[in-house]
Amino acid sequence: MTNNPEIGKSVVANGIRTNCIEAGEDKAEPLILIHGSGPGVTAFANWNGVMPTLAEHYHVYAPDMVGFGYTDCPDEIEDFTLDFWVSHIIAFMDALGIAKARFIGNSFGGGLSLAVAARHPERVEKFVLMGAAGLQFPITKGLLSVWGYQPSLQNMRKLMETFAYNANLVTDVIAQSRHDASIRPGAQENFARLFPEPRQSKLDGLATPEDDIRKIDCPALIVHGREDVIVPVEIAYRFSALLKHSEAHIFGGCGHWTQIEKRDRFLDVVIPFLKA
Repeated sequence: MTNNPEIGKSVVANGIRTNCIEAGEDKAEPLILIHGSGPGVTAFANWNGVMPTLAEHYHVYAPDMVGFGYTDCPDEIEDFTLDFWVSHIIAFMDALGIAKARFIGNSFGGGLSLAVAARHPERVEKFVLMGAAGLQFPITKGLLSVWGYQPSLQNMRKLMETFAYNANLVTDVIAQSRHDASIRPGAQENFARLFPEPRQSKLDGLATPEDDIRKIDCPALIVHGREDVIVPVEIAYRFSALLKHSEAHIFGGCGHWTQIEKRDRFLDVVIPFLKA
C-alpha cells in the first residue's frame, strides 16, 4: 500500500502496467478521464479537483497514459503515436471489462478521446473535449514551452502561469508539487521521449482527419477557455463546425485550466451533458 494519492489501481493494458485513479460506485456507468501532456502531470494532478463530484454520478477511471505519471514506459517504445495511445486506451478498457464509456479529454487527452470516438465509435457513449488538441494548427508558443520544458522550479512556475489566465492561481505549493513530480526518477527522461523535434510534426500526428470527425455520431461537448494560449479557442469553433451532434461552451477569463479555473461552472455544464 502507498500513501501517495497519485498511485491507484494497477491495470495491465497491452502488456504495460498502467496506473489508474478510480472513484465512484462499482455499479455506476463508466466515465474515463484522459489527462493533458504537461511535465509532471498525472491523472490525479489533472483531475483530483473534479473527480469527487463526478464520482457521485459515475464510476470514474483516470489512467496515467504511457509516458506520464506512474504508468510504466518501456524502453523499447521508440515512437509515441496516436495509434499507440489509442490502442492503449482500448486495451485499458478491455482489461477492466468496459464495453462502452463516456470520456472527458483534456488537451492532449482530448485529442486521444476524439480519436477513440472516430476509430472505435462502439466504445464511446459521448465525450467532452476540454481545451482539446486533435486538429492541425500552427503550434503555439505556449505549447512549445510545454513540450520543450527543462526542469527547474522557476521554469515550472512560469509554465504553470502560462496555463492559467489568472497567474495568482499558481501557488508555491502547486509549482513545487509539479516541479517535484517532473524530476521524479525517470520522469523527465520519459517526457523528453514523447514530443521531440520537430514538434509541429508531433502535434500534427495527434490530429484526426476532418472527414473522420464529421462521421462521428455520438454527442460531443466542447469546453474551452477564451484566453487559452496553449490550444487557441479557434480550435473549439472548428470542432463545433465539424462535430454534427455537438455543443460548445466558451469560458471567458479562462486559460487552459478550465477544470481548475472555472471548476464549479465546468461541472455545472459537463454533468448535465453527460447525464442527458
